[in-house]
Amino acid sequence: MSKLIYKIVPEPLWRDAVNHGVFAGAAIDLTDGFIHFSTAAQARETASKHFADQHDLLLVAVDEDRLGPALKYEVSRGGALFPHLYGDLDLAAVAWVRPLPLGPDGAHQFPELDA
Repeated sequence: MSKLIYKIVPEPLWRDAVNHGVFAGAAIDLTDGFIHFSTAAQARETASKHFADQHDLLLVAVDEDRLGPALKYEVSRGGALFPHLYGDLDLAAVAWVRPLPLGPDGAHQFPELDA
C-alpha cells in the first residue's frame, strides 16, 4: 500500500496548477527550492502554524511512491523528518484533493488521513 503525504494549498493556486498540468509550489516552496509536504501526523500542526485563519484552502494527498528520488525526508521543525520534493509535482501523483475548511473553533477541519 502506498504512503500518502500532504500539501496544504490555497484553492486559486491549485486551480492554476490544474490548468497548467503541474504544481511548481507556493511562494515559500519556490523560495526554499523544494515543495514542502507533511505526513499525516504533521499536517494539523502545519496548518495551525503556517495557515492559521486562512480560508479557501485545499488538502492535497500525494502518493509518495510516484515521486521517485526527488522526494527526500529532511530534518525540519523540532528535529522531525519532513518530506520535501525537489522538483515540480506531477499531478498524476495526486491521490485526492479535499477542502480544508475552518471550524467554529478556528482550527482547520481535516478529513481522516491515511498515515
